[in-house]
Amino acid sequence: MVYPDNFENKIGFDRIRSQVKALCVTQGAVDKLFEAAFSDDYESVVARLGQVFEMRTVLMMDNGLPEGSFVDMDAFLKKGAVEGSFLDVGELAALRKGLAMVHGLVAFFNARTDEQYPQLRALCSGVDGFPEIINHIDSIVDKFGKVRDNASAELFSLRRTIRDRESQVSRRLQQIMGQAQASGIVDGDVSVSIREGRAVIPVAAANKKKIKGLIHDESATGKTVYIEPIEVVELNNELKALEYEERREVVRILTRFTDAIRPDLPRIRESGDFLTTMDFIRAKARFALANDCTLPIVENRSSIRLIRARHTLLAQTLRREGKEIVPLDLTLTDDKHILVISGPNAGGKSVCLKTVGLLQYMLQKGFLVSVSENSEMGIFKDIFIDIGDEQSIENDLSTYSSHLLNMKNILRSAGERSLILIDEFGTGTEPIIGGAIAEALLEKFEQRHCFGVITTHYSNLKYYASNARGIQNGAMTFDVQNIRPLFRLEMGKPGSSFAVEIARKIGLPEEIIRSASEKAGSDHINIERQLREIARDRRYWEQKRDKIRQAEKRVDELSEKYQSELETLKAERSRLLREAKAEARQITAEANKQIENTIRVIRESQADKEKTLEVRRKMEEFKETLEQDSAGDEAIDRKIEQIRRREQRRAERRNRKPETGSATPAPPPEKPRIVEPGVKVRIKGQDAVGEVVSVSGKRATVGFGQILTTLDAERLEPISNAEYKKAVRNERSAPVPVTNYSTAERRLQFTQQIDVRGMRVSEALQATQDFVDEAIMLGFSEIRILHGKGTGALKEEIRNYLRAVDLVKSARDEHEELGGAGITVVKLDL
Repeated sequence: MVYPDNFENKIGFDRIRSQVKALCVTQGAVDKLFEAAFSDDYESVVARLGQVFEMRTVLMMDNGLPEGSFVDMDAFLKKGAVEGSFLDVGELAALRKGLAMVHGLVAFFNARTDEQYPQLRALCSGVDGFPEIINHIDSIVDKFGKVRDNASAELFSLRRTIRDRESQVSRRLQQIMGQAQASGIVDGDVSVSIREGRAVIPVAAANKKKIKGLIHDESATGKTVYIEPIEVVELNNELKALEYEERREVVRILTRFTDAIRPDLPRIRESGDFLTTMDFIRAKARFALANDCTLPIVENRSSIRLIRARHTLLAQTLRREGKEIVPLDLTLTDDKHILVISGPNAGGKSVCLKTVGLLQYMLQKGFLVSVSENSEMGIFKDIFIDIGDEQSIENDLSTYSSHLLNMKNILRSAGERSLILIDEFGTGTEPIIGGAIAEALLEKFEQRHCFGVITTHYSNLKYYASNARGIQNGAMTFDVQNIRPLFRLEMGKPGSSFAVEIARKIGLPEEIIRSASEKAGSDHINIERQLREIARDRRYWEQKRDKIRQAEKRVDELSEKYQSELETLKAERSRLLREAKAEARQITAEANKQIENTIRVIRESQADKEKTLEVRRKMEEFKETLEQDSAGDEAIDRKIEQIRRREQRRAERRNRKPETGSATPAPPPEKPRIVEPGVKVRIKGQDAVGEVVSVSGKRATVGFGQILTTLDAERLEPISNAEYKKAVRNERSAPVPVTNYSTAERRLQFTQQIDVRGMRVSEALQATQDFVDEAIMLGFSEIRILHGKGTGALKEEIRNYLRAVDLVKSARDEHEELGGAGITVVKLDL
C-alpha cells in the first residue's frame, strides 16, 4: 500500500517518470512505464532490478548491442488478425524492422554466457524472431519500402506492360509537341507536364483550339492551359487501367502474405511485447547511467542502510548549477527502526526524508537508485508519507486537521513491514498539545515496530527518542562559526535549531533576541547551548581525528617503506657477507698453509720463537676482523624487530576505545583573529607555515623559510606561535631533498591533466594528491584527472579525497563529447 494517492507527486517520482518517458522509443514502452506497479514481492523486485542493471552494464561496457529500430507492432497486428484484412506496404516494412530487432536482441543475449546477463537471457527465453517471415517480407518489399516487381509473375508482367505504354505515350507526346513548336503553337522552352495523373502539353490560352484534345487544367493566371492530345487519350486510358490492375495485384500479394502469417500472429504479438519491454528496460538503464544510479544489495526483509545516497532530482539541479550534492548516510535496523531528525531550518531535514522515500519507492518500482553499491535496502509492504501543507477549503480541513487525518489513516494500516515518513511531526497547532499527540503517535509506531524517518523541532520528541528502545536521534550538522547549515546527517544525537544564531546572523535586533531568550527560559536555553557545544566539540574532534588518521597513514607508509628498504639492505648485506666470508675463508686457508710452512721453515732453521708468536697473533687478529662483520646482520634484525614492535603498539592504541566520562579536552591555543604583519599563518588545506611580512589590501606577502610569496589573504589561516614552532620543528626534522626548483620553469612544464588509469587505488590517490598540491602551488585554477569509467570505484575514491581539500571549489564530470564520466574536472579556489 502506498499512501496518499498523490505520493508520487510529493516525493518527485512523477518527474523521474517523465524523464524516463522521454527516453522510451515506443508507445508500448511508455504504457509499461505507467503500468509498472509498486511491488513488495522480493523475487519480482530483484528480477526487474537485475534486468535494468544488466542493460546498464551492456550500454556501458558492451558495444555489440543491436542498433535496429524499436517498433510498436501491436496496432497493425490487431488489424491483421481480422479475416479479409491485409497489412499495407508501410506496415510490412515496420513488421520487418521489428522482427529483425527482436531476432538481433535474442541472438545477442543468447551468444553471451549464463554468468554475464542471466536476467536478460531469461527474458529472451522462448522469444522467436521469425527469420522465415523476415525472408518472406524481403521477397515482397525492397529496402526502400516498395513492392518488388518480382513479388509475383502477374505483377512483373503488368509493370513491364505499364513501362511500355508509358514509353509509347512519351514518344507520341514528344512528336506532337515538336510539331506544335514548329508551327509556333507552343513555346520552344516548354516540356511535357503531368496533371491528374495524365501526361499533358502546356499551351498558351490563345492557341488552345489549335490542338485537339482534353483540357485538364490551367495556370493561376489563365494564360496557360494543359491539354491532353486526342491521339494519346486512348493510350493514357489504357495506362490508367493497367495501373489499377497493378494496384489490385499488390493488394492480392499483401492479402496472401497476411493470410499466411495470421496463424502466427499471437506469437508475433508476444515478440512485439518483448520488444517494447526491452525498450522500457533500456530507457530505465539510460536514465540510470545519466544519473549515476546503481543496484544496491537488496534484502528480503525490512531494513535500510544507505551509503552515499543522493536525491536524484536535487543532484540534477545542483549539477546544472555546478555544485556538489552532500551525500546521505542513514541506517534503519530491527533494533533502531525509527529515526527522529532534528536541526536548523533549511538544514536538509526534509531532503533526507524525501531522499529515503524516493529511493525506496524507485527501488520497489524496478528503478536503479542513486546510492553506493554496498548500500543495503530491504522490501516494505507499505509506504506512508505526511509532508507539506494539505489544508482543504472544500473539505473544511485545516493544516493540522489534515495531518491528523493522515495519522488516522496511517495507524489503520501501519505494521512492522511499513515505512512511515513524516515531516515536521506535530506542528500546525498549539505546541504543547501538538507535541504530546506527536509523542503518543511516536510511541504507537514504536510498539508496532514500524520503520520510519520523522523530522521535528519538538524537544519532547528528541527526549523520547533518546530513551526509547527502537528509536534513535539524528541531527543535521551546522557550522556554528560561520552560521550556515552543512546538510550532513549525523546519527545518534539530537540537533539544535540554532534559532538564536540564525536570528542574530540575519540582523534581528539584539534586544529582541535577549528578550526571546528570557521568555524561553534558562532550561531551554541551556539545553540548546549544550546541543550547540556538543555539535562544536564533535566537529572539533572529527577534524582532529581526520588529522590523526592522515598522520598515521603517512607514518604507516614511511614505516612500510623503511621496513622494505631494511629487508632489501639485509638481503644485500647477507649476500655480500657470504661472498666475503667465502673469500676470507679461502684467503685464511691459504694464509694458514703459508704460515705453517713458514713456522716449519723457522723451526727447521731454529729461528726465534717470539717471531713465530707474533706471526700467529697477527693471523688471529685478521680472523677476528672477518668474524666481526657478521655482527651487522644481528643489528639489522634488531632494527626490524623494533619497527615491528612500534607498529604493534600503534595498532593497539588505535584499537583501544576511549574511556567514557573522560575529562573535557583542553581548548586549543588562542590564535590571532586577523592576518597582519608579524602573525604566523598556514595556507588553508596545506601544512606549510610562515610569517606575514606585509599586507596590501586583500593580498599578503608571507615568508615561508627563505621564500617570499604573495597570495590572497583569504587563503591564509592564522595560527598560534606554539603551532608555528611545532610545524617548523617537524619540517627541520624531516629529510629535505636537495633540489634546484624554479617555479617559473616548473609552471611552463606543468601539464594540467593527470592519467591514473591502471593504477592501484593507493597509487592513484597519492598521484592525485601530489598533482593537486603542485597545481595549487603553481596557481592553476583548473585541472583534469583522467581515471576512466570502469566500475566507478576509483572515481569515487578520488572524489572523496577532493571533497576533503579546502581549496577544491568543485569537481564535476567532463562534457560527454570530451570524455564524460571518465574524466573529473577540478576547479581550485585560488
